[in-house]
Parts: sequence; C-alpha cells; structure tokens
Amino acid sequence: MRFDTPASTNPIDRLKVVGQPLDRVDGPLKTTGTAPYAYERHDVVPNQAYGAIVASAIAKGRISAIDLSEARDAPGVIAIVTADEAGDLGKGKLNVAKLLGGPEIDHYHQALAVVVAETFEEARAAANLVRVDYEETVARFDLAAERDKATAPDDDDPESAFGDFDAAFTAAPVKLDATYTTPDQSHAMMEPHATIAAWEGDRLTLWTSNQMINWSRGDIARTLKIPKDNVRLVSSFIGGGFGGKLFIRSDALLAALAARAAGRPVKLALPRPLIANNTTHRQATIQRIRIGADGDGHITAIGHESLSGNLPGGGTETAVQQTRLLYAGANRMTAMKLAELDLPEGNAMRAPGEASGMMALEMAMDEMAEKLGIDPVEFRIINDTQVDPEKPERPFSQRRLVECLRLGAERFGWHDRATTAGGRRDGRWLIGMGMAAGFRNNMVTKSGARIRLDAQGVITVETDMTDIGTGSYTIIAQTAAEMMGVGIEKVVVRLGDSAFPVAAGSGGQWGANTSTAGVYAACVKLREAVAQKLGFNSSDVDFSDGSVRAGNRTVTLGDAAGPDGILAEDAISFGDLDEQYQQSTFAGHFVEVGVDAATGETRVRRMLAVCDAGRILNPKTARSQVIGAMTMGVGAALMEELAVDTKRGFFVNHDLAGYEVPVHADIPEQEVVFLDGEDPISSPMKAKGVGELGLCGVGAAVANAIHNATGIRVRNYPITLDKLLPHLPDVA
Repeated sequence: MRFDTPASTNPIDRLKVVGQPLDRVDGPLKTTGTAPYAYERHDVVPNQAYGAIVASAIAKGRISAIDLSEARDAPGVIAIVTADEAGDLGKGKLNVAKLLGGPEIDHYHQALAVVVAETFEEARAAANLVRVDYEETVARFDLAAERDKATAPDDDDPESAFGDFDAAFTAAPVKLDATYTTPDQSHAMMEPHATIAAWEGDRLTLWTSNQMINWSRGDIARTLKIPKDNVRLVSSFIGGGFGGKLFIRSDALLAALAARAAGRPVKLALPRPLIANNTTHRQATIQRIRIGADGDGHITAIGHESLSGNLPGGGTETAVQQTRLLYAGANRMTAMKLAELDLPEGNAMRAPGEASGMMALEMAMDEMAEKLGIDPVEFRIINDTQVDPEKPERPFSQRRLVECLRLGAERFGWHDRATTAGGRRDGRWLIGMGMAAGFRNNMVTKSGARIRLDAQGVITVETDMTDIGTGSYTIIAQTAAEMMGVGIEKVVVRLGDSAFPVAAGSGGQWGANTSTAGVYAACVKLREAVAQKLGFNSSDVDFSDGSVRAGNRTVTLGDAAGPDGILAEDAISFGDLDEQYQQSTFAGHFVEVGVDAATGETRVRRMLAVCDAGRILNPKTARSQVIGAMTMGVGAALMEELAVDTKRGFFVNHDLAGYEVPVHADIPEQEVVFLDGEDPISSPMKAKGVGELGLCGVGAAVANAIHNATGIRVRNYPITLDKLLPHLPDVA
C-alpha cells in the first residue's frame, strides 16, 4: 500500500479498540519474569558456552604483542578469538569503528578478543589472563581544545541560511549572544547488550537485544561476509535501548565469531563499563545561539551554531535542526561543525539532535524573553509560525504549539510564577517555575506485516518490529483488532524476528505510527481476501464483533477462514506528503523546582507536558512513554554526564554507580495531557510519534525554573549544585 494522499475515513476511526487506554498485552509476561530477553534464552539451543570480552586498555594506538598462553591453559577454556583468528572481516555500514580491533586500536575498550569457556566465571577469569602490550599514539579527547580544527560534516545538511542574518542581528534593538554546553551522555538502559549465537552449517542465528532487526541483520552479514539470507536475528523483548541498540555492537559479532570457533552456541553480555566505552553515546556539544528581536518581541534574526566531536568518519550531533523550524523570523542561519576525537563512537540517543539542541535553544528563548520584559509563554506564542520558516510555501501538516502552551500555562498555574527571580520561598527552599516548548520531527518509513486468520477466528500478526518497552505489542494488537472487528484478546502478536516481514523498527519516534500503519495495510489485504472468499464486495462489508457482514448475510471470521485459514501480507510505503508538508510534533513543558538556599540542592516538585502528536493510539502506553522521557529530561538537566578523562581518553564514570540517573525519589508528580486530534497527512493511522517529544525541551524547562527560583543562569549542563553554590543569595 502506498500512502500518498491524506487519509480519509477508515476502519481505525471507529476507535473501539485503537485510542483506548488498554493494559499492555505483554504486561503479565514482564511482571512474572517470563518475558524472554536475549541473555536468558536458555530454551532456544542446548549446550551454550559463555563468552567474555577482552577490551583495549588504551584509547589510541596498536597492539605490539598479545599473549594468550595463560588464558588458553585456564580451566574451562574452549576457544579464544582475536582479529588474527577471526580472519578477513568486513565492516557494517552503521558502525564507525571496527567491532573487533587489532592490531590498530580506535578507542578505549574496543574489543580485542573474546574468550569462550564452559561457565561465565571461567570465561571472565581467563579473559583477565590475556596479556596485551600496546604502542600508544597521540590522541584527541577534549572537544573544546579541538574547536579551531573542526570542519563542516560531510552529511547531515550542515548549514542553512535564509534572509540576511548578520545584518538583521546587528540592527536588532534587543539581542542575545550566548554559548551553551551539553555533556556526553550514556544510554544507561537496564538490559545490557547481550547475544546468544548459534551456527547450523553456514547459517547463523542471533538471539540478541536490538532495535532495528533488518539494519542489523544486513550489517552482521556484511561484517562476516556471508549472505544476508544466512542470518536470522531474534529480539522478542528488549530491556531498553534509547538508540544504543539501533545497530549491531561487539556482543553480536563476537558471539558469532566465538560460536564458530567453539563449534557450539555461545552467549555473551557486555559488562556495564563496556556499555559506556565500547558501544555508543550522545555526543557533547558547544552551542552558540544568537537571537535578535524588535521591541514588541518579534524575532528578526535567529542563528544557531553547534560543535560536536566524533571518531574519524562519524557523524555530528544535529543540535540545530529544530531551530530551522520552531520559530518565525525573517533572517536565519544554522551551522554545524564536527571535530575529530578519539573517544568512543558518538551516535543516536533518544531524540538525537533535538534533545541537546532544545536544551540550549529553549534556555536562550527564556533569556531573550527576560531581556524583552515579555512572559516566556507569550514570547513563544508571538513567534509561532504555521509554515516552515525557511520554506514558507510548505505548511505544517498540523501545528498546535500555541494551544499546548496556553493550556499548559492554565493547568500549571503559570500565573502564580514569580515575575522576578528569587521572589518565592518555602522555608529554606527557593521556589521557581520554568517552561519550554517541545519539538520533535515526525519521520515515516516503510513498514510491513503478515496477518493470519485461523478457524478459531484468531488473528496472528507477524512483523520484525521490536518492542523496547514502548508498547509495540499492544498498539499493534489494537490496530489488528480494530481493523478486523475483534476484541484484543483474539489477537496474537509476534515481533522481533527477521523471518517476519521487515518493519520500521524502534527509533526516531517513527516506530508506533509506521509499524501500525504497516499492520493496517496488511489488514486491508486480509479484509479483501476474506470478502473475496465469501463473494462479498470488499468495499461494502463490515467487520465487527468477530464476524463479517454484507447486506443480510453474516459469517463469523472463523468460518470465513475455514480449516486452512487465510494469510495476507503487505507493507505501507510513503509518497511525498512529508515533502509537501512539514510533519512535526509539539509540546509545552512546565516544571516547578525548589532549590535549597544553603546547599544548592535542586528538587523537582511537579511537571506537566501538554502534547500535540496526532491521534494517540493508546493513552496509557503513550503516557508511560512521555513520563519516562520527562524523567530523562530531569536527568539531563541535573545530573547526567559522562566524565571524560582527557589524558587517557575514556569515560570514567562508566557504570550505574558513577553515571547518575534519576531515581524514584527524584521524580515528583508528573501530569501528561494529549490534545485531542488527528493528522491525516501523517499516515492512515492519523498518528505521530510521542516517545521522544516528551524529552525535547524538558531539560531547558528545569534550567529555566532554577533561574526563576534563584536568579542564577547556568548555561553548562548538568546544573549541579557546585555551579549554583557560589552565586546563591545569603541564607540570612
């Protein structure tokens, strides 16, 4: 099915199942501990051995010698694989550095070998006996120090210009020119990267934790130089990814190599330090924002420049993208620069680009509102736009940002906000409110599914879509139930297997909308097949209550299927509507904080997000996504930072003891409001993504609330108490 005209009325619009706040269909499996995660698949293949990775102790250089003798003689050891034993390997399209290093070393904790043994303890002990000698070379670990050497990246559309920014900024009566920084951040998901690998002849199966089955299947085949058809990936359940599992990582490759060398299945999980240094992370940024406005608050010039760093050949953190679209302004410019660093690879983390960019832009908007003497909410409303500011002929498919802001301000009690910083106290606590706009683009991509109807009237959906805790199982079941006129209990959903039709996968906030649209397309095919078998006109049938009706004739779906059942398969592909219309999602984020006047400790007291994201497929699972994203925004604002050892080139706090993320005690009341509505230009589901929108802008809202509470403006995230203490007012 090709989607190239806006959606009209269709069976989803009945909203008997879709749009309802149903419990997760996979909830009982997860709460009883029976959901099968990658490392726990003891059932899939017998005689599993254990792998342990030997990782580089330097960040840049080469191996001068490697001694495996003591490790080979250790108890239980079955095999050891290094780059020499692995033979000629290719490299996947989606990873920058080689997943198995040697003799050249690209970054700290790059995998150099895998040791296979009968038990986990034996594998780990033997891995510690591998002796590696290194020749270190000069390397670059400090983003600020490399600033002058940075260049425009080869891709990612590094620059944009509209009007005459320089002249307009110079002439503006009110202006801001400020620099903001965001640190490197870790995905810090609960489930580590883990894989079980098994070979049958020249065919490989990986039970792994991965968000994008088809991408990763292709990359493992390229790396091993085997046909893609010889690779099967299975990721039925994933314990969080946040972008860190979009691509194959060393666990998948080394498990495959280890299983081939050992002649038996091997399971391997990355220990927590390797998740920070061996996989990927969100890159640090240095961002300069310039805004000029007239006395009435209309933006006349807006410029956003961003610097990030990565390994040679890596991409940039696209922190300026939202600035091209979010606010009006006749004169505009954006530019990105990329510095070469020898730190571990930077790559996608939840809302790549916008998450970091909004932390800077929305703080700058708050500062500009203060300069103008205009309420921060009103300043954003004054500069709303219903068209792409750089392409005025291109309207937004749907944009209700103003409604998000006005409703949010009303619900949150914004009128009680102190108009002067430091104007409210509650005992020792300085109280402040802050807000920010939320923005994330709505991306669409091809997605397929296969649907079976059996003699019992049960609908089985098969697609390689994944569920990373987001609720994919549930909204896909709701879609099939709505389309086929059955209760959700009559739908079985099977996900995360490369033997199933290729789906959108989980990433970029596109998963929910496009994967359900793929199921919609397959259900249309199934409805047509049922009608054709019964001799009904497919355009004049009603599927409801487990039956199909046309005129005076009614047949149950089970009887229609018969003993052989009916099978249908299709995929949704998208035309150029995303070129004709700018498709985005919007939010208003509101936060109240208390800052201890003596210690600088910040406590978030309450939070509100009002979201404009088209049709909400399941308000319960969508809310869960948004409050999780809001929590991540608190972490980004107050605590999350991968500390770089700029001499040795690694992230020092590379575990969950040192890399701080919010815990239950850090998170207060969270309220989420979804605007009623639908976007027929997005897909037949008339939905858009919401899981990353809930993050974008939250960090700045927290920062703005801290400023309102204390009068202190901290432009370098995270806003830890040491950055507040020297500037706090006297306790007395």
